[in-house]
Amino acid sequence: MTTFPLHIDIVSDVVCPWCIIGYKQLQQALAQYPNPLKVSIEWHPFELNPAMPDGGQEMQAHLAEKYGSTPAQSEAVRTRIKNLGDTLGFTFNYSKDLRIYNTFRAHQLLHWAKAFDKQTPLKLKLFTDYFTHQKAIDSIDTLVEAAEAVGLNQQAARDVLNNERYAASVRECESDWQNQGIYSVPTYLLNKKFLISGAQSNDVFTAYIDKLREKNITPEPS
Repeated sequence: MTTFPLHIDIVSDVVCPWCIIGYKQLQQALAQYPNPLKVSIEWHPFELNPAMPDGGQEMQAHLAEKYGSTPAQSEAVRTRIKNLGDTLGFTFNYSKDLRIYNTFRAHQLLHWAKAFDKQTPLKLKLFTDYFTHQKAIDSIDTLVEAAEAVGLNQQAARDVLNNERYAASVRECESDWQNQGIYSVPTYLLNKKFLISGAQSNDVFTAYIDKLREKNITPEPS
């Protein structure tokens, strides 16, 4: 049976809960197809907090400062996110000690991981490290441990981060997506044709995938 090629560009940030929720809902959508899809996913960088210093900021203070959220409002959102995560098989562990971090180093590591076809496992590992285990996601040691856990070379990962080998490439990629009008995450681009913003339900994803299949819109040659 002929497979249909589906390339998905995902613009997201590691500290965005809706990004992992959206990915899980996308996976639910892909699992609904009895006819095979040949899926490829490429992750692209977005920093929710580009000016955040090393060590991050306490979450509640950050939400109050950035969005004007009260503790009660923040708790309501966290409860909603946690419940959604539970239904999707992802554990959000929120506590008063949770901090928000800058993710520029994480995006550099993800950029490097693409060459080894390890972007998705590394991205998922970083989501888990941050949201489930509350690890400091701006820490080089945390990032190197995550890289090793998904089969990447530990010393090579450390060198990538210490030397900032891909810093300019990540900045360029961030600018490219912003120049296309992408200022929020998650954002998905399906076969370079359909742009989907936000953590949509699996029905939304399947509707767009069906349109691609019906019109035989395949990815543009790279």
